Amino acid sequence: MGFDIPEPFVWDETFKVFYNELDEEHKGLFQGVFNVAKAPSDQGALECLAKLVDAHFKHEEEMFKAKSYPDAESHKKAHDDFMATLKTIACPVANDKIHFAKNWLVNHIKGTDFLYKGKL
Repeated sequence: MGFDIPEPFVWDETFKVFYNELDEEHKGLFQGVFNVAKAPSDQGALECLAKLVDAHFKHEEEMFKAKSYPDAESHKKAHDDFMATLKTIACPVANDKIHFAKNWLVNHIKGTDFLYKGKL
């Protein structure tokens, strides 16, 4: 079961994890995916998204470590798998890859990140 992909593809309150820095980073990830979807031939947009994703994942994983979050290992694996896929994407970005990124982000936040609410 997956969560609905919002259209337009923007962060809203239903994605709140209640850690201000992480919520702000999630907003940036939504914007990054949106920018790639808007201009699939823009290499700069794709590179910016990859940098945003990498920085966010590292920050989240540091928070896991600091709080000895019990699900850190499997959560990091999900991050690693997404980054591995993201690195294979080239411009122009195909519609199925854009859909993959949108779907992954929505379902990762609501299905995986929500599990750490109140634990970090």
